[in-house]
Amino acid sequence: MGILLGMIIAIGSLLGGFVAMGGHVAVIWQPWEFVIIGGIALGTFIIGNPMRTIVDTGRGITEAITGMVPRRDDYIALLGLLYALMRDLRTRPRNEVEAQVDDPMNSDTFKHFPQVTKNKELLQFVCDYVRLIIIGNARPHEIEALMEQEISTIRKQRLRPVHSITIVAESLPALGIVAAVLGIVKAMGALDQSPELLGSLIGAALIGTFAGIFLSYSVLSPLGQKMRSTREKQCEVFIIAKQTLLAYMNGALPQIALEHGRKTISSSERPTIDEVENEAISNTPGRSVKDAGQQQAA
Repeated sequence: MGILLGMIIAIGSLLGGFVAMGGHVAVIWQPWEFVIIGGIALGTFIIGNPMRTIVDTGRGITEAITGMVPRRDDYIALLGLLYALMRDLRTRPRNEVEAQVDDPMNSDTFKHFPQVTKNKELLQFVCDYVRLIIIGNARPHEIEALMEQEISTIRKQRLRPVHSITIVAESLPALGIVAAVLGIVKAMGALDQSPELLGSLIGAALIGTFAGIFLSYSVLSPLGQKMRSTREKQCEVFIIAKQTLLAYMNGALPQIALEHGRKTISSSERPTIDEVENEAISNTPGRSVKDAGQQQAA
């Protein structure tokens, strides 16, 4: 919604100001200038990126436009799943917990949190480190270093399309000059024509420079920034899982470990302690009266 509103304001101000100065909107419509700029930009983008990045860029643009970022319910679901797993690690035989993380899609615990299971990368992240906790030989600081490295790798992979879009945006002003030069070359071939025709050809050529600058600074650059903020927001769930599981490995009770994860959520979207208790802990499948007593004691 924000992208659509911004584009309406930007294009409306552009066309409205141009008309107010006495310009004719039809002059701006030079389709072959746009074909030259857009075609070269698309071609160089394909040359410089593997197919996986190209596909992911399309996905990233869709995510940015639709605002596909974790919401409050997603955070609650993740905290609920982590609580359930930490509780099971304390109260159930470890082979039962291991069976759950080995096949999460058929686990009743994981099925209770579809917001987490649909994020395959996050699901794998949680299962891998719960499995390491079950093994029991790894030190917390070693697990922390491993988590940080994996999150760094995930973030780098998620931001790769952003870097690709940014490079294309930076090249668009130069591509606009290329289109303008070609237009001037065409105009030079009509020097023997009337001043009106020659003027229209030169004006059409200058539209290439205008289009390159406009598309760079008013379309692709803001879109790349929106993609960056969206992808970085998507990485926050891994940090929540990391802080929660590390706190548990360092001896914190499950309820206290959840606080370590909750505090990493931005204040504008962070659920309160009571909300975590009522929606993440109390609604956890298999929670017993004993668990409730432990929560009150904590």
